[in-house]
Amino acid sequence: MSTIEIDPKPLLTAKDFATDQEVRWCPGCGDYSILAQVQKVMPGLGIPRENIVIISGIGCSSRFPYYMNTYGMHSIHGRATAIASGLKATRPELSVWIVTGDGDSLSIGGNHTIHLLRRNFDVNILLFNNQIYGLTKGQYSPTSEESKVTKSTPYGSIDHPFNPLALAMGADASFVARSMDRDPKHLQEMLVRSHAHRGASFLEIYQNCNIFNDGAFEIFTEKASKPTEAIFLQHGKPLVFGAEQNKGIKLDGFKPVVVELGNGVSADDLWIHDEKDFYKAQILVRMFDDPRIEGHLPRPFGVFYENDRACYEDVLNLQIEEVIATKGKGDLDKLLRGNEVWTIN
Repeated sequence: MSTIEIDPKPLLTAKDFATDQEVRWCPGCGDYSILAQVQKVMPGLGIPRENIVIISGIGCSSRFPYYMNTYGMHSIHGRATAIASGLKATRPELSVWIVTGDGDSLSIGGNHTIHLLRRNFDVNILLFNNQIYGLTKGQYSPTSEESKVTKSTPYGSIDHPFNPLALAMGADASFVARSMDRDPKHLQEMLVRSHAHRGASFLEIYQNCNIFNDGAFEIFTEKASKPTEAIFLQHGKPLVFGAEQNKGIKLDGFKPVVVELGNGVSADDLWIHDEKDFYKAQILVRMFDDPRIEGHLPRPFGVFYENDRACYEDVLNLQIEEVIATKGKGDLDKLLRGNEVWTIN
C-alpha cells in the first residue's frame, strides 16, 4: 500500500484550482461533485499548478480541463491516453491526469486504455462511469446493463457490458480502485491514493447522469440502502458491511459468500482484504451481482489491487541513456534510412 503524503498546510486552496470558466454541466450532474473533490485534494498534494496536466477525450466528463486552473488539453475521442503517454514519456516530472468516460475510454478508446495500463505509465486515469452516453443524448454505452432501454436500444440492449475493473485487471493495471460521486470523503481518499501510486492508476467513479440515466447507482449511494449494498475495502481489515456492521464475506473455496456475524462467526473468520493479492483482486472485481437479484453480494468500493512495477517512461529514458553512453548520440537520418538500401540504375 502506497504511503500517502498530504501537506497539512498547503500554500494553495481549492479556489486556486478553479478557473473563471462557467461550469457547463446539467444542473445536478455528478461531475460537479467530482470536480469539487479534485479541487479540494490538489492543494494538499504539494504540486505546483504548472506541473499538473489534465488531459481529456470527448464526452461530458471531458470538459474537465476547462474548469481546472492547471495545464490541460481537451483532445479527441478516445485518444487522451495516447496523448498523455507521449507527454509523460517526454516530460516524466509532470503529474498527468486523464479524465474520461465509459464511452470515451472503453469504446472508441478501449484499445488505447488497455495498452496504457499494460505499459504502466505513471499517470492517473479517472473514469467517470454513468453507464450511458450523456453528451450525445442518451445512447447505451459499453457499461450499460443488458436489456437497457435507450434511444439507440428501444427494445433493450442485447450487448453484454464491460466490467471496467475486470478489464483493467486483465490489462495488468498496477492500481485498480472504485469510488462514487456521492461519497465525497471516500472519493477524496481514492484520489489521493491514485496520486500516491507510482504507475498507472485506474479509478472508476460511479457518476450519476440525472438527465439520461438518473439513479443508476442509487442503491449504492442512498442512506437507506448503502450500508447493505456497498462494502468498503480496507487493507488488512475483514470484509464487513451492513447497517450494524453485522454482515461479512468469507471465501468458500474461491466463492465469496455472505455470512451473519455472531452465533460462532466472528470477524476473524472473514476474508481479510490484501491489496497486494492479485488472485483475490480478480474475485473482488467480479463481485458485480445485479442488485435486483435476491441474495446478491454487495458491490465493493476502495482499492482492489496495487502492485509496484517499473514505469514505462523510466525504462524508456534509462534505455536512451544507456545507448548514448555506449554508442554516443545517434544519427536520425541514418536510423531512418536503415541497412536495407538498394541502388536502382
